[in-house]
Amino acid sequence: MKKYYQPEIETMPVEELQALQSERLVKQVQFVYDNVKFYHEKMDEAGIKPEDIKGIEDLHKLPFITKDDLRDQYPYGLLAVPLEDCVRIQSTSGTTGRRVVAFYTQEDIDLWDECCARAIVAAGGTKEDVCHVCYGYGLFTGGPGLNGGSHKVGCLTLPMSSGNTERQLQFMTDLGSTILCCTPSYAANLGEAVNERGLKDKIKLKAGIFGAEPWTEEMRHNIEESLGIKAYDIYGLTEISGPGVSFECEEQAGMHIQEDHFIAEIIDPNTGEVLPEGEVGELVFTCITKKAFPLLRYRTRDLCRLTREKCSCGRTHVRMMKPKGRSDDMMIVKGVNVWPSQIETVLLNQGYQANYQIVVDRVGNNDTIEVQVELTPEMAENPTMTVAEREKKIVAGLKSMLGIKVDVKVVEPKTITRSEGKAVRVVDKRHLY
Repeated sequence: MKKYYQPEIETMPVEELQALQSERLVKQVQFVYDNVKFYHEKMDEAGIKPEDIKGIEDLHKLPFITKDDLRDQYPYGLLAVPLEDCVRIQSTSGTTGRRVVAFYTQEDIDLWDECCARAIVAAGGTKEDVCHVCYGYGLFTGGPGLNGGSHKVGCLTLPMSSGNTERQLQFMTDLGSTILCCTPSYAANLGEAVNERGLKDKIKLKAGIFGAEPWTEEMRHNIEESLGIKAYDIYGLTEISGPGVSFECEEQAGMHIQEDHFIAEIIDPNTGEVLPEGEVGELVFTCITKKAFPLLRYRTRDLCRLTREKCSCGRTHVRMMKPKGRSDDMMIVKGVNVWPSQIETVLLNQGYQANYQIVVDRVGNNDTIEVQVELTPEMAENPTMTVAEREKKIVAGLKSMLGIKVDVKVVEPKTITRSEGKAVRVVDKRHLY
């Protein structure tokens, strides 16, 4: 079998897997209690001692940790090992407040590389592949994570980083890239560029591993068609380790969480109550193998559901469905909950590309929302409707989806700034007031 398909772990019977999780959780709780003052005090405040945690059935007794806690403890407050045992940091891409810095021992990096290797193999990767990594490198985890995973599998790795589309296309064609790793918005932009330059029959891509931002099924189909590939989802957070926490297999029916390293829960975001399997709620992770920066019951703010329904790939690890968004990404406009993914679904279903922006503002006491979307080159060259007719149709589609009227502005191709990393979909000007 492929080098980093590990059936002894990935197809382990659920009962054995949960026994392994319990064993590792008990050790991790004691380790964290002994080595991180913040956790020691937090558990003491909650009246919890390490010996109270006898297995995963006791996980709910532990207190949650949030991104605010991570910022408050910046930079060293959550470090669980001596600093001299750490070999790297990574950091979130956030631009407000204190940054979140995550520390890694060499063992942590080795395990992270292994997680990303499993994701590449699940997408069909072998040592014969050319893995084209155009996630950002540096402090962002995307590039380093998939780079390390690619090395583990034995692929020829192209550490392209993000941006410089012309160079991306040159290496893609000259070196025969077969697996593309980047954000879905940049994959869409590359697909657009490939087709504009007539390169589709010159590229050898077979698969793409896309993450770091929300994307819809409609966007998946758009990318698959434009690049002639199969598009796989991958999930991760800098706070937990980076990409590779979970990944899709060939079924593309949810991402298998690497349960030998992470325990997942779904909670009610308002009450903190653990929800039954299959219900939508906030995703919470506990790290059971990380040493430098192990988080217990970390609230991700991502909203999704978990399922243990049998997967035809044979993997037994629980699957998380594609997050519908983040609890802190949801906009309340005119008293209505609005998700960018809802707007994207309407636009892509009407034949537009993933080049759009949502502008929210406030005039007096009233919210305004405008969606700006580009015509495709085909729409511009061979118009079947006027711009006014297109705007009217989109307004109707959004009204049906959201229940409120949204202003729509259809603009010429190439008008909206392209993303070379995470796309900026929403500009909310209300905070200026």
